Amino acid sequence: MKPRHLAALAAASVFALSACSGADDPAPPVEETDASASAFAAVSDDRLDNAAATPGEWLSYGFDREETRHSPLTGITTGNVADLGVAWTYDLATSRGVESTPIVVDGTMYVTSAWSIVYALDAKTGEELWVYDPDVDRAVGVNACCDVVNRGVAVYEGKLYLGVIDGRVEALDAKTGEVIWSKVTVDQSKPYTITGAPRVVDGKVLIGNGGAELGVRGYLNALDADTGELIWRFYTVRAPTSSRMAPHLTAPSSKSEMSPGATPAPGKPMVGAAQSGTRSSMTRSMTVSSLASAMARHGTSVCATRPGSTICSCRPSSRWTPIAANISGTSRPRRATIGIIPRRRR
Repeated sequence: MKPRHLAALAAASVFALSACSGADDPAPPVEETDASASAFAAVSDDRLDNAAATPGEWLSYGFDREETRHSPLTGITTGNVADLGVAWTYDLATSRGVESTPIVVDGTMYVTSAWSIVYALDAKTGEELWVYDPDVDRAVGVNACCDVVNRGVAVYEGKLYLGVIDGRVEALDAKTGEVIWSKVTVDQSKPYTITGAPRVVDGKVLIGNGGAELGVRGYLNALDADTGELIWRFYTVRAPTSSRMAPHLTAPSSKSEMSPGATPAPGKPMVGAAQSGTRSSMTRSMTVSSLASAMARHGTSVCATRPGSTICSCRPSSRWTPIAANISGTSRPRRATIGIIPRRRR
C-alpha cells in the first residue's frame, strides 16, 4: 500500500527548551564521503558505530549499538529542566498501545503506532511528511499477547525497515515512504507476530518474532537489506521429537533451517518456546535473540525449557548441558529467561 497523508494533531509530543540551544548541543556530525553526505538518510555502519558523534540524532533503537538509551546532550540540566515546555504535538489517531522509540535521522522523525503504521514527521515542527499503513488484517490482533504494538523501525542506507505484526518485514524509501520490498518471514497459519524493532548490521536486517506463549518456535532472521532475501535463520530452541507436543508444531523440512545439533525427522513435532524477543544489543544486557546470534558464530545454540526446569545449552553434539540453576521447587511457576546480568553499580 502506498503511503497516505493525514491531517492530524496532538499525541506524540516533543519537548523544547528555549535555553537549550547552547553551543554545546549538538556536536559536529561524523565525516562522510561526498556521496553519502548528499544522500538522504544515508545511515551507514560507520555512522551507527559512532552514534555518539551525532548526539542531536537518534539513529537506531536504543540510540547506539550498545543500546545504552542515553543521550550525551548537555543542554538540559538540573538548573533549567523546569523550563521545559511543549514545542508541538501530533495525533497518532489511535486508542491502542503505542510503544515506539522515535528514530531521528537528518531532521526527520520516524515513529510507529498500533497496527505497525509508520509516521514520518519534521522533527523541528511536527509537520507530517508521509504516513505508511501496511493494511494489516485486524484478525491477527488475537495473536498479540500485549496489544497490537510496534517498538519502532531501523534506518539504513536510505531505507526504512519495518516489522509488521502479521509477520512481514518491509523496506520503505526513507524519504517518500514508498515500499521497496516486502517479505513474509513467518508461517502465517501459526500465531506468530512481529512487534519488535529491526536492527541492521553489515547489510543484514536482523528481526525476531513473538508468539511463544501460543506455542510457536522462535527464531532470528537475517535478511538482505537490499533485497529482503533470507540469508540465515537461527532458532532459539532446538527441535525435539517428543510426541507430547501439540500436533501442529511440526519441524522444519530442511536441516539448513535448524539450530546447530538439532536434526529431527521432517514431520516430527517440535517444541514451542523461546521467542526471539525484541532486543539485539551487540554487547550488553543481551537477551535470547542476541545470545543466539552471538553463539551462532561459535557453533552453539540456546534453549530454554518450560517454567520450573533447567535452562540449557544445546551443542552440536546434541547433548544438553545445564548452564544455569534449576528453577524448579518454586511455589509459583515463573517464566524461564536467558540473559546476562550486569554488575550492580556502586
